[in-house]
Amino acid sequence: MKKLIYVIALLSVSISFSQSKSFKISGKILSEDNKEPLEAATIYLERVRDSSLVTYTISDKDGLFEILEETYDEKLNLFIDFVGYQTYFKQITINKDVIDIGAIALGISNALDEVVIKSRSPITFKKDTLEFNVTSFKTKKDANVEDLLKQLPGVEVDEAGKITVNGKDVSKILVNGKPFFGDDPTITTRNLTKDIIEKVQITDTKTKSEAFSGEEGDTENKTINLTIKEENNKGVFGRVSGGAGTDERYELAGMVNFFDNDRRVSVLAGGNNTNSPGFSFGEIQKMFGGGYSMSMNSSGAFTIDGRSFGNGEGITTSQNAGANYADVLSDKVEINADYFYSGSNSDNETITERENILPDSRFFSDSRSKSLSNGENHSANLGFDIEIDSTFLININPSLKWSTSNRTFSEEEETRNEDNELTNQSTTASFSESDAKNFDNELDITKRFGNNGAFLKFKIDTEYNTSVSNDFLTSETNFLNSSEEDIIRDQFTDSENNNRSFNASVTYRLPLIAKELFLDFEYNFRDDNRSNLRRTFDRDEGTNQFADFNLDLSTDFEYQNKENSPSLKLSYRKEKWSTSFTTKYVFRTLENKDFLRPELDIKRNFEAIELRSYFNYRFSEKASMYTGYSLNNRPPSLTQLQPFQNVTNPLNTITGNPNLEPTNSHRLYMGYNAFDFQKKTGIYSYASVNFNNNAVVSRTIVNLETLKRTTTYANVNGNYDLYGNINYSKTVKTDSIRSIKFDAGISASLNRNVNFNNEVQYKSNVTSLTPSAGLRLTWKKVLELRPRYRLTFTKNTFDIETFEDVDFIRHDLDLNFTTYLPKAFEWTNNIDFAYNPNVAAGFQKSAWFWNSTLAYSFLDDKALMTLKVYDLLNQNTNARRRATQNFIEDSQSTVLEQYFMLSFSWKFNSLGSKGETGQGDIFFMD
Repeated sequence: MKKLIYVIALLSVSISFSQSKSFKISGKILSEDNKEPLEAATIYLERVRDSSLVTYTISDKDGLFEILEETYDEKLNLFIDFVGYQTYFKQITINKDVIDIGAIALGISNALDEVVIKSRSPITFKKDTLEFNVTSFKTKKDANVEDLLKQLPGVEVDEAGKITVNGKDVSKILVNGKPFFGDDPTITTRNLTKDIIEKVQITDTKTKSEAFSGEEGDTENKTINLTIKEENNKGVFGRVSGGAGTDERYELAGMVNFFDNDRRVSVLAGGNNTNSPGFSFGEIQKMFGGGYSMSMNSSGAFTIDGRSFGNGEGITTSQNAGANYADVLSDKVEINADYFYSGSNSDNETITERENILPDSRFFSDSRSKSLSNGENHSANLGFDIEIDSTFLININPSLKWSTSNRTFSEEEETRNEDNELTNQSTTASFSESDAKNFDNELDITKRFGNNGAFLKFKIDTEYNTSVSNDFLTSETNFLNSSEEDIIRDQFTDSENNNRSFNASVTYRLPLIAKELFLDFEYNFRDDNRSNLRRTFDRDEGTNQFADFNLDLSTDFEYQNKENSPSLKLSYRKEKWSTSFTTKYVFRTLENKDFLRPELDIKRNFEAIELRSYFNYRFSEKASMYTGYSLNNRPPSLTQLQPFQNVTNPLNTITGNPNLEPTNSHRLYMGYNAFDFQKKTGIYSYASVNFNNNAVVSRTIVNLETLKRTTTYANVNGNYDLYGNINYSKTVKTDSIRSIKFDAGISASLNRNVNFNNEVQYKSNVTSLTPSAGLRLTWKKVLELRPRYRLTFTKNTFDIETFEDVDFIRHDLDLNFTTYLPKAFEWTNNIDFAYNPNVAAGFQKSAWFWNSTLAYSFLDDKALMTLKVYDLLNQNTNARRRATQNFIEDSQSTVLEQYFMLSFSWKFNSLGSKGETGQGDIFFMD
C-alpha cells in the first residue's frame, strides 16, 4: 500500500510540473454554397509527426466552435469534416494562447470523392447515427472492444459489462450489421479485438422489420454496430487458455473465428470451477470472469443477457460451448445461426434469520439449508432475412431451448414467538428432476408502398413450452404447545406443464404528411393456453410404494388467456423532435377449467383502454430530452384468481380470490442527456413516477398459537413509487497522455405500499438515497487508477404505531488500480470494501475483498502468463440484510474462498490482406 501511495504522489508531481502549452482555437463553419452555418461539423487536431489524435470538438447550431487544449508540439494539423462536404485542412502553429481562424466555408463534395476518400474524423453525425472512427481512440495494443468503448465520449461500461450511451442502455451489439452469438453483448465486446474494428456506429434499437419499414424503433435503448475493416474480413483468429490453482481450482477456455467476407464462423468453449463464465478469461482486468464483482452475492448462477451459465448457488463448476454462423446465401437471402451449451453443478449452504412483523407482535424464523444442483442448458437460434425485392422483406427467427436439471435439498427451520418460545419446527429433504423444452418462432412480413412511408406489416409469434418433473419429498412439521396435529409427509410428485402461446398482429401505416405525419392502424390477437397436471402420491405403509393418491396436493387444470386489441397510433417526426400517441382498447377473457374440482371453474371477461405517448426533443447534437406516459392494464395471475387451497407449504395455506380486478398502472417518465464534446462534460438524468390502482397484494393471517399462515389476495389503491437519478462527469486532460475523469451522481426512490398484516390495513414508505462519486486517473502506458465510493441510506416508515420504523446504512468502496510498467508487464488490483452495520449479531458486518493479477506478455505479445490471487485477504463474505413491510431478514451463504492460479494463454491471427499478420492485426481475446 505504501508503494501505491508513492506512485500516486509521483504521478501528481509529474502532472504538476509538465511543461505543456495551453491554447484556444476558435472559428465558424459555413456552407460554401448558401453561407448557412453547419451544425455538428467535426473539428479535430492531429500531431504532425505521427497523425495521432490530440483532441476534437463539434460545431454548435450557429456553426461556432472552440478547442481548449494543452500540447508539447509547436505545430498541429487541423481538420474539419462534415458529411457531404469536402474536408478542410490547415497546419496550425501553436505560438499564442488564442488562435482565431475565422469563418471556414466547406464546399460540397462530389460523388467520386465520397467513394474514394475515407474520412479520418474521430466522430461523425449521420442523421440518427453517431459514428466513431476507431483509429482516433488510443488504447493498449491488446485491447478488446470493451476497452475501446470505455474510451468513447458518452459511453459507460460497468464491471459486469453493461453498456450505456448518454445514459441509455445498449440492448444489442451487431458485427457488420449481424448478430454475433445472439443478443449477448458481452460475448462480442470481450472476445473481439479493437484492432479489427474500423467504425463504431450507435443508433436507436430497431428490429430488422422496423429498420426496413422506416419506423422509429425503441428510443430508450441503443444498438452498437461494429464495422470490421475491409482487409480484416478474411482470415482466422482466436485464443486458447488454461489455468490451474490451489484448492483444485482450474479454468479452460478457447475461441476460434473464421472470417471470409460475408461468411463468419465462430466457435468457443470453456470450463472452470471458479464461478466464472469460462470464455471471459483473456483480458487482464477481467481475469476473474466477473468473480470479484460477485463478492457480495450468494448466487453461483450466471445469466448474461438471457444466457445461463449455471443454475445453482454457492460454488459453481461450469462448462460451456457454442458456435455462431452468419452468411449471405444470395442477393436476396441472409442467414444467421448460433448454438450455445452451458452446464453446471453448484453446492451451497445458507443460513437465514428473519424477524416477522405483525401489527401488535413479532415472531422469528431461523433456517439452515443445503443444496446440490446440476443442470444443462441448450439453445439454438436461426434467423433468415429474405428480401423479395426492395419493398418486400420477410424475417423468420425460430429458436429452440432444452434444459435438464436435478437438485438435492435439505432444510431445518424453527419458529419462535415474541417471548422467544419455540412454537413450531420442521425438517425437509427432497430430490427433484426436471426436463424442459421451448420452441419459439417469429415471422415478420413487411411490404412498403411508395416513398412517403406507407407500409403493411404482418407479425406472427408462436411459442410452445413443455416441462416434466419428478419430486421425492420427506418432511416433518411439529407444533409445540398446541393442539395442532403434526404434519408428516413421504411423497412422490410427478408434474407436467404445457404452455402454448399464439400472438398475431397486422399494422398499416397511412402517411398524412409524407415522411412526417403518420397514422397507424393495428390489430393484435393473443391466445395463451396453459395446462398444469400435478399428481402427488403418499407412500403406502403396507406395500412401501407411492400408491395413495393425495387429492389435496394434486392439480389438473387448463388456463386460457385470450386478448383482442385494436389500436391507433399517431406519430409526427421532424428533424429536431418527434412525438407519438397510441390508444388501444383491450378485450380480454380469462378462463380456468379445473378437472379435479369442476366447482372451481372460472371465466372472467375484462375490457380496458391502454394509452401510450412519447415526446423527444434534440436541442443539438450534444443534448436531448424525452418524456412519456403510459396507462397499462394487467389482469390477475391464475394463482391469484383460482380459489383452490394450495397446502404445499404446511405453514402457509394459499387460496386465490376469483373476484379480483385488473391493475391499472399509470407511468410518467422523463430524461435529459447531454455530452459536451468540447468541455468533455456529461450529464444524464432520469425521473419516473408510477401509480397503481387496484394493485393485487397478499392478505395473510397468522395464527398466533401455531404461527401457521393463511394467505389470499385483495385489490388496494394508493400504491405508487417515485424514482430519480442524476449523474455528472467531466474529463480533464492535463496533456496528451494524462487525464482525470471525475463523476458524481445521486439516486433517490420512494415506494408507497398499501398492504395487510393480520387483517390490519396499513401504509408503508420505503425511502432510499444513494450518492456516489468516483474518478478515473489515466496515464497512458503507465497506470490507471479508479476509486469509487457509494453510500446507501434506506428508511422504512409505517402509518401504524405498532410498527417500528427502521433505518439502514451501507458503505461500498471500490478501488481498481492497474500499472503497465515495466514493459510487457501488467499488474491489476481490484479492491472492494463493504460495511453494513445493521446486520444481525453473528453475521459479518464488513469485509475487504482484494483480487490481484500479474500478467506478462511475450513472444511478440502472442503469449500471456498470468498469476492471480482471488480474495487476497481471505475475507470474502456475502452477508445481506433485506427489509420489506412484513419482515427483516439477514442471510449468509457459501462463497468462493481464496485461491492462487497460474494461467497461460496463446493468441493467433491471420487477418489482413493476403492473410498476412501486421501490427494492426494483433488479437486479444476475452
